[in-house]
Amino acid sequence: MGVSAIIEDGLVSNAVSATSEASEKGKTSLGKDDFLQLLVAQMKYQDPLEPTSNTEYIAQYATFSEVEQMQNMSQSMDLSRASGLVGKTVEVTTTSESGVESTIMGKVDYVKYENGKALVAIDESLYSLDDVTYVCDEAYLTAYGLASNLVSDISKLPEVEKITLSDKNAITEILETYDGMDDYQKTFVANEVKQKIEQYREKLTQVVKAAENSADNNNSNE
Repeated sequence: MGVSAIIEDGLVSNAVSATSEASEKGKTSLGKDDFLQLLVAQMKYQDPLEPTSNTEYIAQYATFSEVEQMQNMSQSMDLSRASGLVGKTVEVTTTSESGVESTIMGKVDYVKYENGKALVAIDESLYSLDDVTYVCDEAYLTAYGLASNLVSDISKLPEVEKITLSDKNAITEILETYDGMDDYQKTFVANEVKQKIEQYREKLTQVVKAAENSADNNNSNE
């Protein structure tokens, strides 16, 4: 990356990134290469009558070494964190050049380390580790899926007061699904949905009982 330095009285007074990519990302800190370039610029344009002392150069070099170590440590941690996501389902939020956000969810197939950045692969597309906004475990996904299916199945039923014996199978499947969920999974079901399920349960019992009574009466009349 190129860095332009402003020299005043033989000292570096300011530095700005020469690449548009850095400005777009709102870069607020300098990397080790930037520091080294600034040191070279400072040495090149220093006031020959008042040169910078060796002690100051050593102190600055020590700072550069610390920056490099911190960057290496950060990269190592990113790679380790990304590797731990392989096989897990994650949510990734990306922003297009026009500023539009989009979210995708999928399983991380593998991790790639490129240009000092850890990338996760989802459906053969690479995403920055920084864009991973949520990590889902299997228990969460199962519970979320069951709750979503319940809502979808209930929406296909007629209103509670309008159900008939023909709706028995559909309602029974919903009741069996809900009754088979554990306590954790039921926390994903909204209270209004739970109330609706119990209403269908009660109404179905009434409908079935009414049908049985009607059949008994018909048999008696015969």
